[in-house]
Amino acid sequence: MSETAKLLQELVRIGSINPMGRDVTGPTIGEARLTAFLEEFLRSLGLRPVRQKVHEGRENVYAVYQPSGARRLVLLEAHQDTVPVDNMTIDPFAGDTRDGKVWGRGSCDVKGGMAAILTAVRRLVAEKALKTGVMVAFTVDEEQTFAGVKKLLDVPLRPDVAVAAEPTSLEIVIAHKGVARWKVRTAGQSCHSSYPERGVNAIYRMAPVIAAHERYAAMLAAGRRHPLTGTATLSVGVIRGGTSVNTVPSWCELEVDRRLLPGEDGEEAFRDAESYLRSAIGPEIAVELVEPWLLDPPLDTPEDAEVVSLARKAVSAIIGHHRVCGVSYGTDASKLALAGVPSIVLGPGDIAQAHTADEWISIEQLDQAAEIYYRFVSAAGKS
Repeated sequence: MSETAKLLQELVRIGSINPMGRDVTGPTIGEARLTAFLEEFLRSLGLRPVRQKVHEGRENVYAVYQPSGARRLVLLEAHQDTVPVDNMTIDPFAGDTRDGKVWGRGSCDVKGGMAAILTAVRRLVAEKALKTGVMVAFTVDEEQTFAGVKKLLDVPLRPDVAVAAEPTSLEIVIAHKGVARWKVRTAGQSCHSSYPERGVNAIYRMAPVIAAHERYAAMLAAGRRHPLTGTATLSVGVIRGGTSVNTVPSWCELEVDRRLLPGEDGEEAFRDAESYLRSAIGPEIAVELVEPWLLDPPLDTPEDAEVVSLARKAVSAIIGHHRVCGVSYGTDASKLALAGVPSIVLGPGDIAQAHTADEWISIEQLDQAAEIYYRFVSAAGKS
Protein backbone atom coordinates (compact mmCIF):
# COMPACT_ATOMS: atom_id res chain seq x y z
CA MET A 1 0.00 0.00 0.00
CA SER A 2 1.29 3.45 -0.90
CA GLU A 3 2.45 6.02 1.62
CA THR A 4 -0.40 8.30 0.54
CA ALA A 5 -2.97 5.59 1.27
CA LYS A 6 -1.43 4.95 4.69
CA LEU A 7 -1.55 8.67 5.42
CA LEU A 8 -5.20 8.79 4.37
CA GLN A 9 -5.97 5.97 6.79
CA GLU A 10 -4.54 8.08 9.61
CA LEU A 11 -6.61 11.09 8.53
CA VAL A 12 -9.85 9.10 8.32
CA ARG A 13 -9.29 7.71 11.80
CA ILE A 14 -9.28 11.25 13.19
CA GLY A 15 -12.97 12.22 13.18
CA SER A 16 -13.55 15.85 12.18
CA ILE A 17 -17.32 16.10 11.82
CA ASN A 18 -18.83 19.49 11.16
CA PRO A 19 -21.60 19.87 13.77
CA MET A 20 -23.71 21.65 11.11
CA GLY A 21 -25.36 23.80 13.76
CA ARG A 22 -26.38 20.82 15.90
CA ASP A 23 -25.76 20.75 19.66
CA VAL A 24 -23.40 17.78 19.63
CA THR A 25 -20.10 17.09 21.36
CA GLY A 26 -17.47 14.37 21.49
CA PRO A 27 -13.98 13.54 20.22
CA THR A 28 -15.11 13.15 16.60
CA ILE A 29 -16.97 16.49 16.50
CA GLY A 30 -15.08 19.50 15.15
CA GLU A 31 -11.69 19.73 13.54
CA ALA A 32 -9.46 20.26 16.61
CA ARG A 33 -7.80 16.82 16.67
CA LEU A 34 -7.17 16.89 12.93
CA THR A 35 -5.76 20.41 13.13
CA ALA A 36 -3.25 19.22 15.72
CA PHE A 37 -2.23 16.28 13.52
CA LEU A 38 -1.77 18.52 10.47
CA GLU A 39 0.21 21.06 12.47
CA GLU A 40 2.61 18.38 13.67
CA PHE A 41 2.92 16.85 10.20
CA LEU A 42 3.83 20.20 8.65
CA ARG A 43 6.30 20.88 11.44
CA SER A 44 7.93 17.51 10.79
CA LEU A 45 8.71 18.72 7.25
CA GLY A 46 10.64 21.66 8.65
CA LEU A 47 7.82 24.13 7.99
CA ARG A 48 6.36 26.63 10.44
CA PRO A 49 2.63 26.00 10.60
CA VAL A 50 0.33 28.82 11.66
CA ARG A 51 -3.06 28.39 13.29
CA GLN A 52 -5.87 30.81 12.51
CA LYS A 53 -8.96 30.90 14.74
CA VAL A 54 -12.26 30.77 12.85
CA HIS A 55 -14.74 29.60 15.51
CA GLU A 56 -14.21 28.65 19.13
CA GLY A 57 -12.07 25.50 19.08
CA ARG A 58 -12.01 25.41 15.27
CA GLU A 59 -8.89 26.68 13.50
CA ASN A 60 -7.39 26.81 10.03
CA VAL A 61 -3.79 25.69 9.78
CA TYR A 62 -1.42 26.73 7.01
CA ALA A 63 2.28 26.79 6.20
CA VAL A 64 4.48 28.30 3.50
CA TYR A 65 7.61 26.85 1.94
CA GLN A 66 9.46 29.66 0.17
CA PRO A 67 12.76 28.62 -1.47
CA SER A 68 15.44 31.24 -1.91
CA GLY A 69 14.80 33.31 -5.00
CA ALA A 70 11.24 32.11 -5.51
CA ARG A 71 9.07 34.86 -6.94
CA ARG A 72 5.79 32.99 -7.19
CA LEU A 73 3.47 31.29 -4.73
CA VAL A 74 1.15 28.34 -5.36
CA LEU A 75 -1.67 27.50 -2.94
CA LEU A 76 -2.86 23.93 -2.37
CA GLU A 77 -5.99 23.94 -0.18
CA ALA A 78 -8.33 21.38 1.36
CA HIS A 79 -10.95 21.56 4.09
CA GLN A 80 -10.65 19.64 7.34
CA ASP A 81 -14.31 19.04 8.15
CA THR A 82 -16.56 16.20 7.05
CA VAL A 83 -20.31 15.78 7.06
CA PRO A 84 -21.88 13.75 9.90
CA VAL A 85 -21.80 9.94 10.01
CA ASP A 86 -25.49 9.26 10.69
CA ASN A 87 -26.78 6.09 9.01
CA MET A 88 -23.39 5.00 7.66
CA THR A 89 -23.20 1.29 6.85
CA ILE A 90 -19.45 0.99 7.48
CA ASP A 91 -17.26 2.00 10.40
CA PRO A 92 -16.75 5.69 9.55
CA PHE A 93 -13.40 5.96 11.30
CA ALA A 94 -11.76 2.58 10.64
CA GLY A 95 -9.92 3.63 7.49
CA ASP A 96 -10.21 0.10 6.15
CA THR A 97 -8.57 -0.84 2.85
CA ARG A 98 -9.99 -3.46 0.49
CA ASP A 99 -10.66 -3.82 -3.21
CA GLY A 100 -8.07 -1.14 -3.95
CA LYS A 101 -9.96 1.47 -1.94
CA VAL A 102 -9.76 3.33 1.37
CA TRP A 103 -13.12 3.39 3.16
CA GLY A 104 -14.51 5.79 5.76
CA ARG A 105 -16.01 9.21 6.34
CA GLY A 106 -13.95 11.85 4.59
CA SER A 107 -11.95 9.38 2.51
CA CYS A 108 -13.43 10.92 -0.63
CA ASP A 109 -14.53 14.35 0.65
CA VAL A 110 -11.91 15.49 1.15
CA LYS A 111 -9.20 13.76 3.16
CA GLY A 112 -8.09 11.90 0.04
CA GLY A 113 -7.15 15.21 -1.56
CA MET A 114 -5.59 16.32 1.73
CA ALA A 115 -3.39 13.20 1.88
CA ALA A 116 -2.32 13.74 -1.74
CA ILE A 117 -1.40 17.36 -0.97
CA LEU A 118 0.65 16.35 2.07
CA THR A 119 2.48 13.66 0.09
CA ALA A 120 3.29 16.08 -2.73
CA VAL A 121 4.54 18.78 -0.36
CA ARG A 122 6.66 16.32 1.61
CA ARG A 123 8.37 15.35 -1.65
CA LEU A 124 8.77 18.95 -2.84
CA VAL A 125 10.38 20.03 0.43
CA ALA A 126 12.65 16.97 0.60
CA GLU A 127 13.99 17.39 -2.93
CA LYS A 128 14.96 21.04 -2.30
CA ALA A 129 14.73 21.76 -6.03
CA LEU A 130 11.56 23.85 -6.00
CA LYS A 131 11.74 27.20 -7.81
CA THR A 132 8.42 28.52 -6.59
CA GLY A 133 6.89 28.95 -3.18
CA VAL A 134 4.09 26.65 -2.06
CA MET A 135 1.47 27.40 0.56
CA VAL A 136 -0.61 24.58 1.99
CA ALA A 137 -3.80 25.49 3.83
CA PHE A 138 -6.36 23.33 5.59
CA THR A 139 -9.55 25.18 6.43
CA VAL A 140 -12.50 24.52 8.73
CA ASP A 141 -16.27 24.76 8.30
CA GLU A 142 -16.45 24.27 4.55
CA GLU A 143 -19.42 21.95 4.72
CA GLN A 144 -21.73 24.55 6.27
CA THR A 145 -20.64 28.20 5.89
CA PHE A 146 -17.23 28.35 4.11
CA ALA A 147 -16.07 30.40 7.11
CA GLY A 148 -12.59 28.87 7.09
CA VAL A 149 -11.58 29.89 3.59
CA LYS A 150 -13.06 33.35 4.11
CA LYS A 151 -10.85 33.77 7.18
CA LEU A 152 -7.86 32.45 5.24
CA LEU A 153 -8.13 35.49 2.99
CA ASP A 154 -7.01 37.62 5.96
CA VAL A 155 -3.52 36.14 5.62
CA PRO A 156 -1.24 38.85 4.11
CA LEU A 157 -0.17 36.62 1.23
CA ARG A 158 -1.69 36.40 -2.23
CA PRO A 159 -0.85 33.24 -4.14
CA ASP A 160 -0.44 33.49 -7.89
CA VAL A 161 -2.62 30.42 -8.50
CA ALA A 162 -4.61 28.03 -6.33
CA VAL A 163 -5.96 24.50 -6.40
CA ALA A 164 -8.82 23.50 -4.10
CA ALA A 165 -8.94 19.76 -3.52
CA GLU A 166 -12.38 18.21 -3.99
CA PRO A 167 -13.44 14.89 -5.52
CA THR A 168 -13.45 15.72 -9.24
CA SER A 169 -12.22 12.32 -10.50
CA LEU A 170 -9.07 14.25 -11.49
CA GLU A 171 -11.06 16.31 -13.98
CA ILE A 172 -10.21 20.03 -13.98
CA VAL A 173 -13.14 22.07 -12.71
CA ILE A 174 -13.09 25.71 -13.81
CA ALA A 175 -16.72 26.62 -13.12
CA HIS A 176 -19.24 25.79 -10.45
CA LYS A 177 -22.47 27.15 -9.07
CA GLY A 178 -22.78 29.45 -6.10
CA VAL A 179 -25.58 29.39 -3.56
CA ALA A 180 -27.94 31.70 -1.71
CA ARG A 181 -29.90 30.33 1.26
CA TRP A 182 -32.72 32.05 3.07
CA LYS A 183 -35.80 31.43 5.22
CA VAL A 184 -39.45 32.03 4.43
CA ARG A 185 -42.00 32.44 7.23
CA THR A 186 -45.76 32.56 7.61
CA ALA A 187 -47.55 33.59 10.79
CA GLY A 188 -50.87 32.49 12.27
CA GLN A 189 -52.71 32.54 15.57
CA SER A 190 -52.55 29.64 17.99
CA CYS A 191 -55.44 28.12 19.86
CA HIS A 192 -56.55 24.72 21.13
CA SER A 193 -56.84 22.21 18.30
CA SER A 194 -60.32 21.14 19.41
CA TYR A 195 -61.53 24.56 18.21
CA PRO A 196 -59.29 25.18 15.18
CA GLU A 197 -61.71 27.74 13.75
CA ARG A 198 -60.72 30.09 16.58
CA GLY A 199 -57.14 30.32 15.32
CA VAL A 200 -55.18 30.81 12.10
CA ASN A 201 -53.09 27.85 10.95
CA ALA A 202 -49.64 29.05 9.80
CA ILE A 203 -48.89 25.67 8.22
CA TYR A 204 -52.02 25.90 6.05
CA ARG A 205 -50.90 29.38 5.02
CA MET A 206 -47.54 27.94 4.00
CA ALA A 207 -49.09 25.38 1.62
CA PRO A 208 -49.62 27.77 -1.34
CA VAL A 209 -46.20 29.28 -0.64
CA ILE A 210 -44.59 25.85 -1.07
CA ALA A 211 -46.52 25.30 -4.30
CA ALA A 212 -45.30 28.67 -5.59
CA HIS A 213 -41.70 27.68 -4.84
CA GLU A 214 -42.20 24.49 -6.85
CA ARG A 215 -43.46 26.47 -9.85
CA TYR A 216 -40.58 28.93 -9.57
CA ALA A 217 -38.07 26.05 -9.43
CA ALA A 218 -39.56 24.68 -12.66
CA MET A 219 -39.15 28.07 -14.31
CA LEU A 220 -35.48 28.18 -13.34
CA ALA A 221 -34.93 24.65 -14.65
CA ALA A 222 -36.37 25.70 -18.01
CA GLY A 223 -34.41 28.96 -18.10
CA ARG A 224 -30.91 30.11 -19.00
CA ARG A 225 -28.33 27.36 -19.26
CA HIS A 226 -24.62 27.85 -18.58
CA PRO A 227 -22.47 25.69 -20.89
CA LEU A 228 -20.55 24.10 -18.00
CA THR A 229 -22.94 24.17 -15.04
CA GLY A 230 -26.40 23.81 -16.52
CA THR A 231 -29.39 25.75 -15.20
CA ALA A 232 -30.02 27.56 -11.94
CA THR A 233 -32.00 25.58 -9.36
CA LEU A 234 -34.13 26.15 -6.30
CA SER A 235 -35.02 23.64 -3.60
CA VAL A 236 -37.01 23.82 -0.38
CA GLY A 237 -34.99 21.62 1.94
CA VAL A 238 -36.41 22.19 5.43
CA ILE A 239 -39.87 22.92 6.86
CA ARG A 240 -40.67 23.59 10.50
CA GLY A 241 -43.82 24.71 12.25
CA GLY A 242 -45.98 24.53 15.31
CA THR A 243 -45.30 23.51 18.87
CA SER A 244 -47.59 20.52 19.52
CA VAL A 245 -50.13 18.39 17.71
CA ASN A 246 -52.98 19.73 19.82
CA THR A 247 -52.19 23.39 19.19
CA VAL A 248 -53.05 25.25 15.99
CA PRO A 249 -49.63 26.45 14.80
CA SER A 250 -48.84 30.16 14.96
CA TRP A 251 -45.70 29.85 12.85
CA CYS A 252 -44.19 27.95 9.94
CA GLU A 253 -40.77 28.30 8.34
CA LEU A 254 -39.02 27.04 5.21
CA GLU A 255 -35.32 26.98 4.32
CA VAL A 256 -34.60 27.59 0.66
CA ASP A 257 -31.49 26.68 -1.34
CA ARG A 258 -31.00 28.63 -4.60
CA ARG A 259 -28.04 27.58 -6.77
CA LEU A 260 -26.45 30.41 -8.75
CA LEU A 261 -24.96 30.25 -12.22
CA PRO A 262 -21.63 31.92 -12.96
CA GLY A 263 -22.46 35.58 -13.49
CA GLU A 264 -25.46 35.55 -11.14
CA ASP A 265 -25.58 37.60 -7.94
CA GLY A 266 -27.08 36.03 -4.83
CA GLU A 267 -28.82 39.16 -3.58
CA GLU A 268 -30.44 39.68 -6.98
CA ALA A 269 -31.54 36.05 -7.04
CA PHE A 270 -33.14 36.49 -3.63
CA ARG A 271 -34.99 39.65 -4.72
CA ASP A 272 -36.21 37.97 -7.89
CA ALA A 273 -37.54 34.99 -5.93
CA GLU A 274 -39.24 37.32 -3.46
CA SER A 275 -40.89 39.28 -6.28
CA TYR A 276 -42.19 36.10 -7.93
CA LEU A 277 -43.46 34.68 -4.66
CA ARG A 278 -45.40 37.76 -3.64
CA SER A 279 -46.95 37.98 -7.09
CA ALA A 280 -47.82 34.28 -7.11
CA ILE A 281 -49.56 34.12 -3.73
CA GLY A 282 -51.14 37.57 -3.70
CA PRO A 283 -51.58 39.99 -0.79
CA GLU A 284 -54.03 37.82 1.16
CA ILE A 285 -51.23 35.65 2.61
CA ALA A 286 -48.68 37.49 4.73
CA VAL A 287 -45.25 36.00 4.09
CA GLU A 288 -41.81 37.08 5.32
CA LEU A 289 -38.60 36.36 3.42
CA VAL A 290 -35.62 36.64 5.74
CA GLU A 291 -32.43 38.07 4.22
CA PRO A 292 -30.06 35.29 3.03
CA TRP A 293 -27.97 33.74 5.77
CA LEU A 294 -25.51 32.36 3.21
CA LEU A 295 -24.34 34.01 0.00
CA ASP A 296 -21.62 32.03 -1.74
CA PRO A 297 -20.28 33.10 -5.15
CA PRO A 298 -19.97 30.88 -8.23
CA LEU A 299 -16.61 30.00 -9.79
CA ASP A 300 -15.88 31.05 -13.36
CA THR A 301 -12.20 30.68 -14.26
CA PRO A 302 -11.35 31.28 -17.95
CA GLU A 303 -10.30 28.13 -19.78
CA ASP A 304 -7.19 29.88 -21.11
CA ALA A 305 -6.00 30.94 -17.63
CA GLU A 306 -2.47 29.93 -16.62
CA VAL A 307 -3.75 27.86 -13.69
CA VAL A 308 -5.77 25.74 -16.12
CA SER A 309 -2.81 25.29 -18.45
CA LEU A 310 -0.58 24.15 -15.59
CA ALA A 311 -3.21 21.68 -14.45
CA ARG A 312 -3.76 20.29 -17.94
CA LYS A 313 -0.06 19.57 -18.36
CA ALA A 314 0.17 17.86 -14.97
CA VAL A 315 -2.97 15.77 -15.43
CA SER A 316 -2.11 14.81 -19.01
CA ALA A 317 1.30 13.56 -17.94
CA ILE A 318 -0.23 11.20 -15.36
CA ILE A 319 -3.60 10.02 -16.67
CA GLY A 320 -3.68 11.23 -20.27
CA HIS A 321 -7.20 12.10 -21.43
CA HIS A 322 -9.16 14.39 -19.14
CA ARG A 323 -11.88 17.05 -19.22
CA VAL A 324 -12.03 20.71 -18.33
CA CYS A 325 -15.54 21.03 -16.93
CA GLY A 326 -18.03 22.56 -14.53
CA VAL A 327 -19.99 21.16 -11.59
CA SER A 328 -23.13 22.04 -9.66
CA TYR A 329 -21.76 22.00 -6.11
CA GLY A 330 -19.80 24.79 -4.41
CA THR A 331 -16.20 24.78 -3.18
CA ASP A 332 -13.63 26.96 -1.45
CA ALA A 333 -12.19 27.87 -4.88
CA SER A 334 -14.81 30.51 -5.63
CA LYS A 335 -13.85 32.55 -2.56
CA LEU A 336 -10.18 32.41 -3.53
CA ALA A 337 -11.04 33.49 -7.08
CA LEU A 338 -13.20 36.36 -5.82
CA ALA A 339 -10.17 37.57 -3.84
CA GLY A 340 -8.14 37.72 -7.06
CA VAL A 341 -6.41 34.32 -6.98
CA PRO A 342 -6.96 32.36 -10.24
CA SER A 343 -8.32 29.05 -8.98
CA ILE A 344 -9.46 25.62 -10.08
CA VAL A 345 -10.89 22.56 -8.34
CA LEU A 346 -8.99 19.32 -8.80
CA GLY A 347 -8.77 16.18 -6.73
CA PRO A 348 -9.11 12.42 -6.45
CA GLY A 349 -12.39 10.64 -5.82
CA ASP A 350 -15.83 10.69 -7.37
CA ILE A 351 -18.39 13.20 -6.05
CA ALA A 352 -20.95 10.38 -6.27
CA GLN A 353 -19.15 8.76 -3.30
CA ALA A 354 -18.99 11.92 -1.18
CA HIS A 355 -21.31 12.02 1.86
CA THR A 356 -22.48 8.44 1.24
CA ALA A 357 -23.25 5.67 3.71
CA ASP A 358 -20.19 3.70 2.53
CA GLU A 359 -17.79 6.45 1.46
CA TRP A 360 -14.58 5.33 -0.26
CA ILE A 361 -11.83 6.45 -2.62
CA SER A 362 -9.69 4.62 -5.15
CA ILE A 363 -6.06 4.22 -4.04
CA GLU A 364 -4.97 4.44 -7.67
CA GLN A 365 -6.54 7.90 -8.03
CA LEU A 366 -5.16 8.92 -4.66
CA ASP A 367 -1.60 8.19 -5.80
CA GLN A 368 -2.19 9.85 -9.17
CA ALA A 369 -3.39 12.99 -7.41
CA ALA A 370 -0.22 13.21 -5.30
CA GLU A 371 1.87 13.06 -8.48
CA ILE A 372 -0.33 15.64 -10.23
CA TYR A 373 -0.06 18.13 -7.34
CA TYR A 374 3.70 17.61 -7.30
CA ARG A 375 3.99 18.28 -11.03
CA PHE A 376 1.60 21.25 -10.87
CA VAL A 377 3.69 23.07 -8.26
CA SER A 378 6.97 22.16 -9.95
CA ALA A 379 5.75 23.47 -13.32
CA ALA A 380 4.49 26.72 -11.80
CA GLY A 381 8.06 27.65 -10.94
CA LYS A 382 9.12 27.24 -14.55
CA SER A 383 6.36 29.21 -16.26
